[in-house]
Amino acid sequence: MCSTLFNKLNIGLIMKKTNSNFTRIILFVSAAFLVGCLFVPLWRIDLDAPQYPEGLRLLLYAGKVAGDVEIINGLNHYIGMKTLHTDDFLEFTILPYLIIGFSLLFLWSGIKNTRKMLTISLVAFIIFGIVAMVDFWLWEYNYGHDLDPNAAIKVPGMAYQPPLIGFKQLLNFGAYSIPDIGGWLFIGAGVLMVAAYFKDRIKSKV
Repeated sequence: MCSTLFNKLNIGLIMKKTNSNFTRIILFVSAAFLVGCLFVPLWRIDLDAPQYPEGLRLLLYAGKVAGDVEIINGLNHYIGMKTLHTDDFLEFTILPYLIIGFSLLFLWSGIKNTRKMLTISLVAFIIFGIVAMVDFWLWEYNYGHDLDPNAAIKVPGMAYQPPLIGFKQLLNFGAYSIPDIGGWLFIGAGVLMVAAYFKDRIKSKV
């Protein structure tokens, strides 16, 4: 009886384990990727116009807005768009802590190395990514639609919402919105997590 109980307990422990050093390494690498996100731009919006042949660039870090902010603010003033300042966005205050939190979660998941922790980490990270993109889209919508009615330049029916991703023409400016280095690190962490999850699921069925 004791032998049977021991065998069942042993099988239960095996089922809980990912049994994959690959998965553990992926979790550690993903955690490192997220730490890297704190030091490089997550996203960028490039603006191209005839009067600015060198282009203008807005850089979004985890904790600040940077790039040609003052020039862009000066241009946006004429069409009634709000000026951009880091202190005006709550996201820049909480996002670094959220990224650190997920990095620690990935590290802990790698140490525990169980399927349950891997699943929790992946699902939570996917939800976080979706919420972040929705929040970014809402910010862009408000930024491009909430215009000063007393602006010097007014185009009836015109809104200036930048694209979430890709290209959009805004008057004489072409706007390109794409992930920057930090954004690709963030996406890379997610892709690696998904790969580890499915690899582990496949291995568990063998």
